[in-house]
Amino acid sequence: MNAEELKSIAIAALEDLKAVDISVLDVRNMTSITDYMIVAGGTSNRHVKSLTANVIEKIKEHGVKPLGVEGEKDAQWCLVDVGDVVVHVMLPEVREFYQLEKFWSMDSASSGEQAAPPA
Repeated sequence: MNAEELKSIAIAALEDLKAVDISVLDVRNMTSITDYMIVAGGTSNRHVKSLTANVIEKIKEHGVKPLGVEGEKDAQWCLVDVGDVVVHVMLPEVREFYQLEKFWSMDSASSGEQAAPPA
């Protein structure tokens, strides 16, 4: 399955459960670790956990097994890695603190700074 299909499935899974402010970042020219990062918000820990579970379920329904899933226990920031697409589901305060969209913006890449994933 290609990156575009994975991206569409993940977005649909997030939309199904009313994720907040879904953002798709095309990082193909910035890193070799993935093609797209999807960042979405949940309104509570339970919502973040449900959104994450739905992404995993929908991806698996299409025959793709996630390479890794992180953060499900605390459900403040969950990450689902499906190779060409990495999905981040975060509580609003966590999203504001880390500002992944700003971090991975084209502005920082074009200014000569090297973009690196957060630790």
